[in-house]
Amino acid sequence: MDRIAVLIPCWNEEKTIEKVVRDFREQLPEAVVYVYDNNSTDGTAEAAERAGAVVRHEYMQGKGNVIRRMFREIDAECYLMTDGDDTYPAESAREMADEVLAGRADMVVGDRLSTTYFTENKRPFHNLGNALVRGSINLLFQNRIRDIMTGYRAFSYEFVKTFPVLSKGFEIETEMTIHAVDKNMQVRNVEIAYRDRPEGSASKLNTYRDGFRVLRTILRLYRTYHPLRFFSAIALLLAAAALILFVPIGVEYVRTGLVPRFPTLIVSGFLVIAAIQSLFTGLQLQTMVHKNQQDFEMRLIQVSKEKPGRTD
Repeated sequence: MDRIAVLIPCWNEEKTIEKVVRDFREQLPEAVVYVYDNNSTDGTAEAAERAGAVVRHEYMQGKGNVIRRMFREIDAECYLMTDGDDTYPAESAREMADEVLAGRADMVVGDRLSTTYFTENKRPFHNLGNALVRGSINLLFQNRIRDIMTGYRAFSYEFVKTFPVLSKGFEIETEMTIHAVDKNMQVRNVEIAYRDRPEGSASKLNTYRDGFRVLRTILRLYRTYHPLRFFSAIALLLAAAALILFVPIGVEYVRTGLVPRFPTLIVSGFLVIAAIQSLFTGLQLQTMVHKNQQDFEMRLIQVSKEKPGRTD
């Protein structure tokens, strides 16, 4: 079992990966640096090997698929995840790892947004997207994590071995964040000095396509983790629509004793039925969520006891 495992998912990062590996080996000499190559068509794997990394491969395309394999294959007391594009400073690695090794955190977030991100990043829609995602998640899930989309994080063994990876692409960071918040895990923010990619290195993130996937993931996870709130909101909207349709008919009936628009009345009635169904769906799913939380706590205890190297 490694004390610290540095995990670097990579796709066509030949220009920067050698420097990234050397920087992290210098800052964390006791760590094992793993580079997982995700079907690169350049010399990423060879460059990583030259720098002293352990190189492995994931042939299913997508960052989420790479992280799934990493978390499954590697055992470590502390996992430090970074990108291979040399945008995250290795100088912050020690502070982030120490938070996990000291037991103060299950996930440490490398916070770019509180420092240099908005000035260093040259893609304005990325800036807007990060701010939108952070605001949405902090509002919906009631937390104060400062950077949702950062790829620079540290994790405990317990987090890694109980985290079910469902996302296939860049929305994986959002999934990690929401999982940690929902499961009441210890989360800490460490401010880092972000720097933009060096010239000639291209981002793999598509602003619009991947941004839409992230927002869809937030909505899906909100429905999964807070079904009562989600379906109650739908029920409220349906009930409001039914009321808007019914009020004119009700007023007319009180005045004249007649119902002039039966189709509208029928639609209003169906909307009320749909609202009731939505509410009860939320109640039933909330019961299942509560049971899943109980099962997760038992699984967490089991994983902690099974942790390699545990002596007590």
